[in-house]
Amino acid sequence: MKTLNYSVVFKLETEGGYTAIVPSLPGCVTYGKTLEEAKKYTKEAIQSYLASLKKHSEEIPTEENVLVGNINIDYKIQPSYL
Repeated sequence: MKTLNYSVVFKLETEGGYTAIVPSLPGCVTYGKTLEEAKKYTKEAIQSYLASLKKHSEEIPTEENVLVGNINIDYKIQPSYL
């Protein structure tokens, strides 16, 4: 058995809860009412995604050559009345 690691983006939604997106697995998106629930559902979603790839004899993506970082941009917001 091999341990695979995937980056996940957890987005706090305005209506509450968290949407979880796995960028290396296109379309692998889930939601949880709490961060803990979102993490649990994300693990299940990844396992299902990988099982589907295996069933269809498709390649399992890895993040061996992926660098995750942040870019900060200074942006001045103009008043809407101008």
